[in-house]
Amino acid sequence: MVNFCAIVGCGNRGDRNRGPKSFYRLPAVITHQGEATHELSKRRREKWLNRIGREDLKPSNHNYTRVCGDHFTSGKPVALFDKNHPDWAPSVKLGHEKITAPSPATHARYKRARKRSSIALLDLYSMVSDIPSLEEPAPVLGATGEEEGLIEPETGTATQTDLTGEMIDKMSFEINNVTTENVNLKEKLVKSTISESTFKGDDDRVRFYTGLPTFAILMMVYNLVELHISVNAKSSLSKFQQFILTLMKLRLNQPLQELAYKFNTSTSTVSRVFTLIIDVMFKRMSFLLKWPSREELQLTMPMDFRTHFGTKVAVIIDCFEVFIDRPSNLMARAQTWSNYKHHNTIKFLIGICPQGVISFISRAWGGRSSDKYITENCGFLDNILPGDLILADRGFNISDSIGHICLNVVSDLHCTL
Repeated sequence: MVNFCAIVGCGNRGDRNRGPKSFYRLPAVITHQGEATHELSKRRREKWLNRIGREDLKPSNHNYTRVCGDHFTSGKPVALFDKNHPDWAPSVKLGHEKITAPSPATHARYKRARKRSSIALLDLYSMVSDIPSLEEPAPVLGATGEEEGLIEPETGTATQTDLTGEMIDKMSFEINNVTTENVNLKEKLVKSTISESTFKGDDDRVRFYTGLPTFAILMMVYNLVELHISVNAKSSLSKFQQFILTLMKLRLNQPLQELAYKFNTSTSTVSRVFTLIIDVMFKRMSFLLKWPSREELQLTMPMDFRTHFGTKVAVIIDCFEVFIDRPSNLMARAQTWSNYKHHNTIKFLIGICPQGVISFISRAWGGRSSDKYITENCGFLDNILPGDLILADRGFNISDSIGHICLNVVSDLHCTL
């Protein structure tokens, strides 16, 4: 697009002039930087339009209005807050006599005013820097160089030192208020951020969010996985936060978006962290899944089990399913379809001791697999000894498959343990 100068009688345009020629937009009205900036930018825009002085310039054309550098004494406009400069608005070769071009005396006055304001600021800075301590006033030296008594000011007259002291007191009061507010905000931020201090000394909170009984056990489990959780300068979550996020997802199954709000991060980060920490926990905590010996089971067998089944109960088994997204592969889609859940799932066999400890978990199987098939092929039967008693529901019809190892399966239980 070719730029044209809007000043009456100026024929400068971007595609015609020899050498570089700068064109400047009509100043915009700034509305997002405070009331003072808004009013100043509005005044400047009105002054530009007044200096251009064209009656045929419609508001719809303001966005396309340009003024070339020939109409500024320095060749370009100055900053918004330098409102006393002659180039705050166009002032040279305006094509009309409404505005008189600034004379060299105008520039000289402007430079003197800037110099005076700079000197005043330096003097004020030096004056504040040289003020002695308010607790121990500086001694006044006489003509002989010896200390003299402090000179009392006249009654009702405020000295420069008194005024400066009041200013310092006021500034100190404001600084203390800002410091206090900053400390309070930091405390609120720490309280709202999930960290170790959030759970320390609050076992009820630990049980609710993680399922672990105490804070001490929570930290013991965290110490097992801490060294294998990676963080860097770009990580938005600490190691502990990644670990707690994973436990909260496992315990409460909170949506990813809710966890993202709680940890002040994105849903993609929550999903990525959960996947990574699950792998770390599996590698570091798999040793906790231990099949107990028959002697260990019999020594600590609960009385209810002794009453109804004796001391030979080895494990209580069941299968559970986890919903998954529908696979795009047709074979995987068929293998994971569960007629029971009417959804694509993956299926696990879990075994629990009478004492309540998990002693076996199989690898994932497609939701189409039956309980019997998983039990016979997942390696579970390798842990069973002859004479052991297995408790299961009626879906585990495996009696004909375990006859050779002399097992007993009690299914479809109606008794209360």
